[in-house]
Amino acid sequence: MHIFAVFNLKPGVSEADYLDWARSTDIPTVNALPSIASFRVFRTTGVMGSDAKPPFGYIEVLDVADMAQFEKDVSTAAMGEVAAAFNNMVEVTFLTTEEVAA
Repeated sequence: MHIFAVFNLKPGVSEADYLDWARSTDIPTVNALPSIASFRVFRTTGVMGSDAKPPFGYIEVLDVADMAQFEKDVSTAAMGEVAAAFNNMVEVTFLTTEEVAA
């Protein structure tokens, strides 16, 4: 399963502070979880074919190899601290997905 988190930074949170935290804590911690095949964070750069501002500043893509294990992984105290820090910095929507295949 892929989970997409789309979010903007909360007012007063600097991009530099968020990126420092993401690079030093969030990305390595989540990628180390047994349930995660890959975790990547993207900063949006535009709306294709438009000068409009993207509705979200960032997108996280979690490739979850094992949902049962993921639920265990995210219920640990360490991940609780990571989640709390993340939620203090961002306004986020998490989207679960299933692939549409031919």
